[in-house]
Amino acid sequence: MGKKPAQKTELDRELIHELAGLLDETGLTEIEIERDGLRVRVARGREVSHYAGGGAPQPAMLATAVPAPLAAPADPASHPGVVASPMVGTAYLGASPGAMPFVDVGSKVVAGETLLIVEAMKTMNQIPAPRSGTVTQVLIGDAQPVEFGEPLMIIE
Repeated sequence: MGKKPAQKTELDRELIHELAGLLDETGLTEIEIERDGLRVRVARGREVSHYAGGGAPQPAMLATAVPAPLAAPADPASHPGVVASPMVGTAYLGASPGAMPFVDVGSKVVAGETLLIVEAMKTMNQIPAPRSGTVTQVLIGDAQPVEFGEPLMIIE
């Protein structure tokens, strides 16, 4: 049995490298897998990385922290005015790098007006306001990776 943990450690390192590679290829911010009672989670853009199963995460998996959401409520996903990401991708607040954001906190918007862009598979997708109102919170930073269903903004 003494050799089995050593083999598992080798498998773990290979698995970690494969998962880190998938993050690079797909643009995802995190990925988690459980196999034979071992759970491995690899995440980018977070201040803390966790690795279950012994050992430390590889330095290549660690990334700089993404700016914290601005004034995020306890659970923005349950807010009735939430604008959620319709896809996995990278969110851009302006039309181009360094450009003014489409909207800011306090901006009045009408239904259908562009709030931001989510790039997915090299396609720029304009995200329209689902309703008219005032932007009360912007929950993401510019050029931040987003997941499907992730809260992006609150419109009241």
